[in-house]
Amino acid sequence: MARVSDADAVVRDRALRRQQHAENFPVALRLLPRRLRTDLVAVYDVARVIDDLGDQAAGDRTALLTAFGCDLAMIWDGGQPQHPVLRQLAPVAAARGLDREPFERLVQANLVDQRVHRYATYAQLRGYCTLSADPVGRIVLALFEVCAPTATELSDRVCTALQLIEHWQDVAEDRRAGRVYLPEEDLAAFGVTETELDGAVASPALRRLMAFQITRAAELLDSGAPLVGLLRGWARLAVAGYVAGGRAALDALRRADGDVLAGPPRPRRRDVLRHLVYLLRHPHPASTADAAVKVSAVRRDGPPAEVG
Repeated sequence: MARVSDADAVVRDRALRRQQHAENFPVALRLLPRRLRTDLVAVYDVARVIDDLGDQAAGDRTALLTAFGCDLAMIWDGGQPQHPVLRQLAPVAAARGLDREPFERLVQANLVDQRVHRYATYAQLRGYCTLSADPVGRIVLALFEVCAPTATELSDRVCTALQLIEHWQDVAEDRRAGRVYLPEEDLAAFGVTETELDGAVASPALRRLMAFQITRAAELLDSGAPLVGLLRGWARLAVAGYVAGGRAALDALRRADGDVLAGPPRPRRRDVLRHLVYLLRHPHPASTADAAVKVSAVRRDGPPAEVG
């Protein structure tokens, strides 16, 4: 991969920061220690660049993703990556002992996007999320030195729910890009045709379909939310922020009453904060099984500040 110029790197960094602030959830809460914020942003930037290569890049996106994947591998193969975001990730991966496999799955997800534009069933869409969403949560858990199987399972639920929520916000945008993430079985069950996704306003049938998808995503997010109660320290704060962002995005989708064609329903910051405070004050109780795998987070970064 060709080295990116310093000027291009500055432009890209500004674009990444704009995208970071536009996310449903806080990528790196300001209350977190600087080192953790830096590490979380380094991971975010890599994931964001991978998505941009798959969604927006000019030229042969498959070739670009493949080249980025080779550059990414340099971090673990003893080489020197060329892309600026990978050069920033390299010391984080070394210091935190991050595994390469979740990053490779993110690349694979975007390679899948180049050839798969429809999903026949919800189960198939969930399978895609094991590549596109779940790896991000596993990387975040690794940053916080969390490896309990229960935490990983709950994280997968949260991340898949967040991915689905984003898909339901971006139905119109994805349709314009030639992709439909609404499962074909659900379109048929609710009597919605793909051409209805080209309209300016959602039809009654599409609104009913979206209400169903919103409820299903909310239930999946709630099933993973006990992760907040399972974690300790900075990890609890960070993950509560992600869950809060998802719940605020669900609030936005509900306010739109299923009309996802008029524009992407976006969460309000005050709703994110409201859900965050609630989660920190009333974390989901862990089950007896969960209690056996209680985990602590980032001992070397010290205790968190009091919140709420």
